[in-house]
Amino acid sequence: MVKYAVKKFNKEHMAKVMGRNLPMSFKQTVEACNFIRGKKVSGAKEILKKVSEKKVAMPFRRFNGDVGHKKKIGPGRFPFKVSNELIKLLEAVEANAQFKGLNTSNLTIMHICAHKGSKTWHFGRKRRRQMKRTNVEIVAEEKAGEKGKEKPKKDVKVEEKKGEVKPEAKEKPKVKEEKKETKPQETKEGKKSTGKKINDGKK
Repeated sequence: MVKYAVKKFNKEHMAKVMGRNLPMSFKQTVEACNFIRGKKVSGAKEILKKVSEKKVAMPFRRFNGDVGHKKKIGPGRFPFKVSNELIKLLEAVEANAQFKGLNTSNLTIMHICAHKGSKTWHFGRKRRRQMKRTNVEIVAEEKAGEKGKEKPKKDVKVEEKKGEVKPEAKEKPKVKEEKKETKPQETKEGKKSTGKKINDGKK
């Protein structure tokens, strides 16, 4: 049974993969693991693809002896073999997670490390040298997408300052009632009827 360096492994929300005796440099693999650790699987694949195309340089923080500096990075290189092998392993992790029913878009690399593999010899009658072999293990975890939660609005209470007088409500202007003028009614004889008696001159 293959043993992993990770201790806390949740079978429900995690997927793992291991590459044994991969043909790549151990030192460069350590730098690549430090470079993509903690990132999303989809984002790590895009970065490694750019590294293999020599568009983005990979920073070397530990094994940086006699390593040329790159712009705005410092010591860095473009490890072609390491990036291609790690892309294959990340694709394998995605396949394992999909088989478990996990959401591959939310996978993050929670654990990745490199170990020295078995050292075989190149053939040579006068001179021989050891091959570079490395073991790599990757554990990816599914994390729920974080949505921006709206904060509850607090009730703002307006405090009245001491000594401040409230403005009084303006009174509406009173509408004057217009008096209706009553016109005197005309009688049949054509004379105006008034409240006074009319003298015709007859006694």
